[in-house]
Amino acid sequence: MVTILLGLTLWLPLAAFAADWPQILGPNRNGIYEGQDLANSWPKEGPPVVWQKKIGTGFAGPVVAGGKLVLFHRLGDKEVIECFDAKEGRPLWKFDYPTAYRDDFNFDPGPRAVPTIADGKVFTYGAEGALHCLGLADGKKLWSVDCKKDFSAPKGFFGIACSPLVEGKAVIVNVGGANGASIVAFDKDTGKVLWQAVDDEPSYSSPSAATIGGQRFALVLTRGKFVGLDLANGKVRFQLPFRPPVNASVTGATPLVVGAHVFISAGYDLGSILFRFKDGQPEKVWAGDEQMTLQFTTAVHRDGFLYGLHGRHDFPGGTELRCVELKTGKVRWSESGLSGANVLLARDQLLVLTETGQLIRATAAPEKFQETARAQILGSGVRAYPALADGLFYARDKGRLVCVDLRKQTGK
Repeated sequence: MVTILLGLTLWLPLAAFAADWPQILGPNRNGIYEGQDLANSWPKEGPPVVWQKKIGTGFAGPVVAGGKLVLFHRLGDKEVIECFDAKEGRPLWKFDYPTAYRDDFNFDPGPRAVPTIADGKVFTYGAEGALHCLGLADGKKLWSVDCKKDFSAPKGFFGIACSPLVEGKAVIVNVGGANGASIVAFDKDTGKVLWQAVDDEPSYSSPSAATIGGQRFALVLTRGKFVGLDLANGKVRFQLPFRPPVNASVTGATPLVVGAHVFISAGYDLGSILFRFKDGQPEKVWAGDEQMTLQFTTAVHRDGFLYGLHGRHDFPGGTELRCVELKTGKVRWSESGLSGANVLLARDQLLVLTETGQLIRATAAPEKFQETARAQILGSGVRAYPALADGLFYARDKGRLVCVDLRKQTGK
């Protein structure tokens, strides 16, 4: 009722796609799994590994739709888009193109952005700004755009990264280009520019979407702004300053839509803001850097509480898994010692994939942190977002992709 009165609702996909994980943070870009029930417990040796394979470099997590898994990685001097049978790991097709990207800090040279699957197409955005659209069925190239060349998209600190948002006929990318091309919408069938808006550099945050006052909006964190745009024409409905005071900083979390509220966060001494919307405009509910500062990853929400990694992933012991009350910003509990991590929500359970390759299951409840299971499923250096589709958990580290079975085991 409150959501309806305030005129902001979160789009939900058709139920038929509940088992898929077609984009960053899942079907609704909120990190919530809505597929079949998962097992209540794991074997002593951890959940079963269905299949695994050696892969190239990169921080781009896998996506799954229609029984197909798509991985975006780098092999040698090529960025590779590869498709596998999601349940068997069997290769289906591969597409590649040359890349010369070199990281200024000697970090991973592979692509950073999670692909997006929509309407039978695969959309990827490479570390040098190559935007590609391929057919999901066969990997055939449908179109491509060189955003570095066409829009002067900057390299940034760690290469170019944005997981494309597909809404209707538009593919929205946080390009950060010159001459009003910070946010660009491309026609998903042709690659032609539909509209472009805002003058600002890019961030490492991927856009999300919501319906505000009966209109569909794109919500984008650029380098220095929180922007709301009309998806139909790119008209800027609002833009508010939001930039860390430290120049050597990145903003990586995706705007999180929770009913009538939107939660945004960044590290580097900036912090978080919770907005509610009235008459199509955001009003601040609370703000601060003591509640939850998300450096790279995005929080999840359940029953009025946020769960996410507070602090700096690049500092030893610099992060804590926290539970924060959404409407007040009150910290309900903190758990240290997990290293950096990505967090998903499945029913009332948190699935926490740490940078050291451990998968931790914990109860999503505000009373206390309660771990219910833990297993080592990968090696170290895990930065990519995982995917959870039809009860199978897909994750990667620097050189290996695994499919782990979290489903209830029957007939055994």
